[in-house]
Amino acid sequence: MPCFFTSFRSTMTLALSLPVAVLSFSAQADVTTSPAASSQEKPAKPNVIMIYTDDMGYGDLSSFSDALPVKTPHIDRMAKEGRKFTQFYVSMPICSPSRAAVLSGTFSPENQLTNYLQTREGNYQSDQNDYMDPARAYLPKSFQAAGYATGHIGKWHLGGGRDVDNAPTILKYGYDEAYSTWESPMVNHDPKLGIHFAPWDRNHKDPGQVERYDRTRYMVDKTLDFLKRHKDKPCFITLWPDDLHTPYRPSPAMRKKYGGKPGADNGVKNFYAVLEEYDRQMGRLLDGLKDIGAEENTILFFTGDNGPAPTYEHTRTDGMRGMKLSLYEGGIREPFIIRWPGKIQPDTTDNETIMSTIDLLPTLTSMAGIPMVAEAKDKFEGQDMSGAILGPVTAVKRVKPLMWEYGRTPHVPRPKADSIDLSPKLAIRDGDFKLLVNDDNTSHELYNLRNDRKEKANLAGKPEHKELIEKLSRQVIEWQKTLPHRTQPYPAVKP
Repeated sequence: MPCFFTSFRSTMTLALSLPVAVLSFSAQADVTTSPAASSQEKPAKPNVIMIYTDDMGYGDLSSFSDALPVKTPHIDRMAKEGRKFTQFYVSMPICSPSRAAVLSGTFSPENQLTNYLQTREGNYQSDQNDYMDPARAYLPKSFQAAGYATGHIGKWHLGGGRDVDNAPTILKYGYDEAYSTWESPMVNHDPKLGIHFAPWDRNHKDPGQVERYDRTRYMVDKTLDFLKRHKDKPCFITLWPDDLHTPYRPSPAMRKKYGGKPGADNGVKNFYAVLEEYDRQMGRLLDGLKDIGAEENTILFFTGDNGPAPTYEHTRTDGMRGMKLSLYEGGIREPFIIRWPGKIQPDTTDNETIMSTIDLLPTLTSMAGIPMVAEAKDKFEGQDMSGAILGPVTAVKRVKPLMWEYGRTPHVPRPKADSIDLSPKLAIRDGDFKLLVNDDNTSHELYNLRNDRKEKANLAGKPEHKELIEKLSRQVIEWQKTLPHRTQPYPAVKP
């Protein structure tokens, strides 16, 4: 199933605001000043780089699992130099709504997206709008308003492509520059990443378009170039590669190394080859940050947008039930690594804090010492988790449960009917317990994830959990009733 991107360059001059201090409990950035000036200088705001990997499994990284024969030493280096979280969740098991939750700090369906964005007809059948409302992009807009240079590089998939030609430019979402791919507004396409053709198209390619196996290298280079060109101000960058989305087309050398076959795009050997190359490019990013002097004052974090497909007998989910398109753990639990030298204790792991992509808005703005835009303050639903990231490993308890909806209409793709990965359409996690249920209050499944993350022992039939099941079912079904439906007319009218 397609999930891709677009890119073009547009610059916008912003007044450079005076730098403000980062959180008072974090170490101050080093500045070289005269004694007289030092009392007046404030530490620089940190750069923020978000790597959102397409279709990554929890078990794809060797720092999280030993299920795969391929090692990921460069991404593991991020974990060695930072902190990893083993209970991190995305807000939807499919790309477009998952990405919208990142930018908005709200649960995915509240952005009027329920499925991957596609044709107008497909969007209508999925009960979703044709693009994310740019007014809800609170995360990049907060950094832009605070004087950051903001850039998007790689996959977008929040509007544009196919027959949707009226989606807003990415620059309307709080970005100064955008370098994206096929599934985004035409004005934001980067010719090197493709203008008219999907990255998986075997028969067509735009002039100068880089090979599929070379896309992440190009995106890493664009990221480093953005930092170098904007060294006079802090940068906020969303780097969203598409390597781990099918089809897998490694370079001839990597294909030969693993014994993959041309034409067998989704074969596991080709996946291994693509994963190794992807990891190598993440190493180039780490080395590049050091080379340009941006390593120390950069918050770098790494995760994925949803679970994998295929799972290769659930090795890519580290044995957890679920996959892309599923509300079981394998579809929504992702590896999460965050690194900020001198501020985050290296080589540490938090196994207790339950975090989500909806937390990134309050957490990152808090860490950078900037305010959220005013429009976000009565709408965002995430929780500031900076206390779990900075300082000693200290679990932060969630104040409110996490909730999911997926599979609203028959047009929304789901695993096969006889698959163990086919989940009910709603889920809620509160503390150690996760309940899955359909919106008609049937098919209850209750799991204690502290001792059953593979969701094998359904506790729904046990009388001691009757009240908990009733409470959680009522809560998630009532929430589902409040979710918005498609508001854009069909057929869509060009502006």
